[in-house]
Amino acid sequence: MDTFARATLTRPSLMLAGALAALAVAAIPLAALFAKEGPAPFTVVETGKGYDKLQAAIDAIGGGKGTIAIAPGRYAQCAVQEAGDVSYLATEPGSAIFEGVPCEGKAALVLRGRSAEVSGLIFQGIHVPDFNGAGIRLEHGDLTVAQSWFRDSQEGILTNDDPKGTVVVDQSTFTRLGTCEGAGGCAHSIYTGDYGQVRVTRSRFEEGRGGHYLKSRARRVDVASCSFDDSAGKGTNYMIDLPDGATGQISNNWFVQGRDKDNYSAFIAVAAEHKDHSSAGLTVVGNDARFAPGVTRTSAFVADWSGDKLAIGDNKLGAGLKRIEER
Repeated sequence: MDTFARATLTRPSLMLAGALAALAVAAIPLAALFAKEGPAPFTVVETGKGYDKLQAAIDAIGGGKGTIAIAPGRYAQCAVQEAGDVSYLATEPGSAIFEGVPCEGKAALVLRGRSAEVSGLIFQGIHVPDFNGAGIRLEHGDLTVAQSWFRDSQEGILTNDDPKGTVVVDQSTFTRLGTCEGAGGCAHSIYTGDYGQVRVTRSRFEEGRGGHYLKSRARRVDVASCSFDDSAGKGTNYMIDLPDGATGQISNNWFVQGRDKDNYSAFIAVAAEHKDHSSAGLTVVGNDARFAPGVTRTSAFVADWSGDKLAIGDNKLGAGLKRIEER
């Protein structure tokens, strides 16, 4: 919710997007891929010891560095990481589901250690009274998410502020997320606070249920080779919202705006709330954007409140879309 958290000028290539994404995948320790599944569902790879509860496995790593191999199954569990560097890895991607249970009234995973890496997990059905229920709540440190799925919750990933931190999301899917039911504002598929950098690559956003698909207050934001399919969205807003301004790039993405919108005035919004960060040189290039079949209206592809000089390159825009609107 809005109450919780406050390049170059040449066309970036798909090779660059792939390079960014590779950093996310490379961050998952290869040793975990060869971990032998223990008798319990959560195994600390470095020691080979298994645990029935995810929290117990995290506590065993403590302030150190370790990998937890997670066996296939549906888990009515949540956990809090207070310290250390922890990797959470599904032994079979897409087979380990964390469902319906938030910790601290926040999320399935509440992270405030030095760093966390998540790969191959599914988070679904997380709801809390303040309408901020998320798959992952990041309160401090770096986060890498790869090949994971967030669905049917109030929020996918929600972060606090960490101006020195980095968030990387690669090859992940965000489905039926977001809501504007709460009194404090809207929840979104991804909502990051004031982070140093947010990088989202090769990921899919679809069927939003309110708010924005990607909202970030980070100083630098890179979004490459993603799809934003709003054709079945309900009461949604912007596809990408950079409310405090940002540098970086939005490149080689696919956007479709649907019929049922709370606000259809723009696909991408820059500095709509504040001008805390420079947006000079923010590159928007190589994207494909249009309205869903049967939708006839006008909208801005980029709406800019920053007053900075953006680098809007070649983008393929459908009928009714204005390249940029300065406000």
